[in-house]
Amino acid sequence: MQLNISGHHLDITDPIKDYVTTKLSKLERHHDGITSTNVILSVDKLIQKAEATVHVSGGEFFADSEHEDLYAAIDMLTDKLDRQLIKHKEKNRGR
Repeated sequence: MQLNISGHHLDITDPIKDYVTTKLSKLERHHDGITSTNVILSVDKLIQKAEATVHVSGGEFFADSEHEDLYAAIDMLTDKLDRQLIKHKEKNRGR
């Protein structure tokens, strides 16, 4: 899986990059057709925002989350993407 992490009004440090990488690598256990993932982390005053677009074979998924803590926003983001990937996989299994 190719992973692109960018920051908007935020410097991407190594701990943040490692955290995003470990969290998003867990998505591969639910869907093995993930080709690439684009993650945008941003700060707007006191709100930390995380957005991601996951490209899979047969479609793409988008999720975003906002929280006061960046790490919590990343956790919420991965939970949303995880649910979307599981739902997509179950839909395709029925075909």
